Order: sequence, then C-alpha cells, then structure tokens
Amino acid sequence: MSLSGLTTAGLRSLAGGRSVPPAAIWVPALLVGAALTLPLVYLVVRTFDAGGDVWALLFRKSVAAPLGRTVLLVVTVTAASVVLAVPLAWLTTRTDLPIRRVWVVLSALPLVIPSYVAGFIVVAALGPKGMLQGALEGPFGIDRLPDIHGYAGALLTLTFLSFPYVVLTVRAAMLRIDPAMEESSRGLGRGNWTTFFFVTLPLLRPGIAAGGLLVALYTLSDFGAVSLLRYETFTWAIFVQYESALDRTLGAGLSLSLVVLALAIVGLEIVSRGRARYYSISSSATRPPSTVRLGRWRWPALAFCFVVAAVSLAGPMSILGYWVARGISAGQPLNLVWEAMGNSVYIAALAATAAVVAALPVAALSVRYPGILSGVLERLSYVGFALPGIAIALALVFFGTRYAPILYQTTGMLILAYIVLFLSPALGAVRTSLLQISPRIEEAARGLGNTQLRAFSSVTLPVARPGILAGWALVFLLVMKELPATLILSPIGFNTLATSIWSAATEAAFARAALPALLLIAASAVPLAFLMLRERR
Repeated sequence: MSLSGLTTAGLRSLAGGRSVPPAAIWVPALLVGAALTLPLVYLVVRTFDAGGDVWALLFRKSVAAPLGRTVLLVVTVTAASVVLAVPLAWLTTRTDLPIRRVWVVLSALPLVIPSYVAGFIVVAALGPKGMLQGALEGPFGIDRLPDIHGYAGALLTLTFLSFPYVVLTVRAAMLRIDPAMEESSRGLGRGNWTTFFFVTLPLLRPGIAAGGLLVALYTLSDFGAVSLLRYETFTWAIFVQYESALDRTLGAGLSLSLVVLALAIVGLEIVSRGRARYYSISSSATRPPSTVRLGRWRWPALAFCFVVAAVSLAGPMSILGYWVARGISAGQPLNLVWEAMGNSVYIAALAATAAVVAALPVAALSVRYPGILSGVLERLSYVGFALPGIAIALALVFFGTRYAPILYQTTGMLILAYIVLFLSPALGAVRTSLLQISPRIEEAARGLGNTQLRAFSSVTLPVARPGILAGWALVFLLVMKELPATLILSPIGFNTLATSIWSAATEAAFARAALPALLLIAASAVPLAFLMLRERR
C-alpha cells in the first residue's frame, strides 16, 4: 500500500470511519492542537530538566505557604458564591419577586468587571487614604480604618465578582427541573422551604457543581485582585519569582503545580456531580412551574437582591465615577488613556479574529468528521481554558527565549497566548452553530461541482455567521479583561487598559486608574449586551 493510502486510511480511522476530511481542514486543526499542547509540554520538560532538585524546591515552606493560602481562598470564595447565588437564582426563577428580569440582568453584569479593577475599587474605597476614611476623618476624627488588605479583602472582592457564574448555571438547571416534582412535594403537605431544601436543592447539584467549578478556576487563576490586595497566593508567588529571581526552572515548576491544582479542581467537580441522573421521563418539564408567593418575605427578598446589586455593581460604578471626576478636576492627562484604549481594542479584535479562525477547522472536524482526532482537539481546548493565564504566559516566555526569540516580546506571542487561553469559548459558539446546519446543504453544493472546501466556505460559513460573531464577541470580552498574560507578554511600550489600570493601582494612583477602568467596563459590556440580545432572539 502506498504512503498516501496509509495516510488516507489513518485519517479515515481518526475521523470515525467516515469520509476523509480535506487537508485544508485537518492540517490547520493539527496546527491548532500543537499550539494548545505547546505550553503544557514545555512546562513539563522544563520542570523535569532540573532532576531531583526541583522537588526540593517545590516542597519547601516558602512554596507550601502560598499554596495553602490559595486553597483556602478557592474553597471559601466558592462556598460564599454558592450561598449568594442559589437564593438569587431561586428568587428570580420560582417566586413572584417584583421586577425579576431586572434582577436577572443585574446579577450577570458583575462579570464585566475585571478582578484587578474590583481590587482597585476596594482599596480606593476602604483602604488607607480611601473614600471611607476621608469621609470619616473630618466629622469623627477617624484617621485609620481596619486594613482591608489580605484574606478578607480578597474574599470579599472575588466573591462578588464570581457569584454570577453560579447564578447563571443554577438558573439554567432550575428552568429544566420538572415542576411536577416540586408540586408533588407541596401536595404531600410540605411547605415551600421544605420543598426547596429536600426536593429542589438536590436536583440543582449538577448546576451548583458546574458553577462552583467556574468560580474555583476563576479564583485559582486570579492575579489582579490578590496582588492589589496583597494576599500572597500561588499566582502572585509565580509572578514575583518571574520578576525578581528569574529562576526559570522554579517558575516552570510552580506553574506546573498550578496546572495540576486546576486539573484537580476539575476532577473534584466531576466527582461532586456524581453519576446520578437528574432528567425527567415525562414532558412536563416544558411547562412553566407554579409561582411561589413570597408574601411577607417579599421585602426581605427585595432587600437581599438590592444589597447584592449595590455591593457588586452600583457601588463599584459610583466609586469609579467619583475618582474619574477627581482626576478630571485635577487636570489628569487623557491622551495616554485613549492610546491604551486603542491598543486594547486593537489587540482584542486581532485575538478574537485569530481565535475564531483557529476554531473553524476544529469545529468543522468535530461536527462533520467526528472521531478520535476531533475529540482530542476539543478536550485540548478545554484544558487551555482551565489553565491560569500566568502559567500559559510563563510557558510561552520560557519557550520563546530558548527556541523562538524572534517571537518574544511581540504581539504575535501575545495573540498565541490568547488563542490557547480562549479557544474553547470560540469553539463552543462556532460548533453549536455548525450543528444546526444540515450536512445536506453542503452535499447539494458538492453535487453542483464544488469541492468540499469550497462548499464549506461558500455555503456553510455564511449560514453559521451568528455563531461565529457570538464566539468573536465572547473572546473579545475575555481578552479585554485579561491581565497576567498581557502583563508578561506585552511588547515593551505596548500599554493596554488592563496594564494601565494595574500600574496605576499598584502606585495607589486612584484617579489615574479610574478612567481606564470605567472605559474597560464599558467596552466589555458591549459584547455582553450583544450576547444577551442574541440569546433573546
């Protein structure tokens, strides 16, 4: 058998025995897969190059301390987010809470606030020389408030940033629950609270586990909030090691340890989800559930929703507006802000386009030629999304300085990091859109004399445009907010809104950080609004 025949047979096997995908699909897909595996492989190789010495370094006290603090923060933020989110999801889904749709939107909007912006806001409001101290110092003579830095500040900040993940997943799970189960419970004489705790809550286990996973990974990978609030977690330790000691072996080892911790969290989520089945065998889940009357509990419920929205959204926006006004009144120069805004939009647009282009062959392979190859590539994208940005960035730094110095400190390296980090959201949106397109459309196009590639590009892609645009918008949002990879891999002199906010906030220059923070939130809210409007359709 010829080499071409062997290649064809191998591709057919990897594609699940179906027709062989054209080279224009599987070759780019393999290149994307290689890019996704590069950081992880290099971290492993670099770590074990040191031999036994790396283990002595990784298990010393100075490494164990930030690891313990990281685990403590991940556990407590996840638990606090669940405590906040589950009542919000239940109130906005099952009860007669006034203006429920407004509370739903307000509970999702904190997602547009980056962690380093929230950290800056907390320090600006509650820290030394902050707004609260200034307000209390004159009338009451209070010249110093309790220090907000450390664990308490990090817990508060990350909880009110990440609880929307649990709200969204739990609401989605609650909308799929068969209402007959809850109605049967009430028919047996159980009250609303008893029904919730013994019927509804166990059925929400997969949604809570999924949301908790997102919160845990978000907290694990956070760098901006913990650095500004001076809580020494694993990500901060890695960054300090990179900035000061420049011990690349130890940096690679610490990054690999962080990757292992992230994968352990994913494994715990799978275990906590369990193997139980939560679906209904009837079609009654399609009808709306009966509305629970809050009665006298309406006002406490409204107060709860108001406090959460005020702390997570209204308060931060008001504080930013205050410091923007102070900066403008003090003659703060705005030219650098607009330059950073242009750089942020530019790099986010490039990265979103590159991520969508990289996602197209992988999605086409997954949908039209499902098999071993497409499955492996899909899972690799999920691994990249679960990895902390600082680990990806350091892996690319180590690789670039040794094997690809021409790419080091270039926008190309930065975009590569964004592709590894955010390919999964783009792939999910594009794949979902392709699944809704019948393959018969492509078959008809090929029947008219078009090649597989031409039929896909001229017929399928235009129909899949809404999904492609949604993926582009989601990656744009994520890139605009991303900090650690941008901070480490940005070319010298290339300032973005994220790096501008971080540099100003670390110097306690609140007025200088406020305007870029407000612009970043506004720019990030645009793709979120697009996604929400698209969902309504």
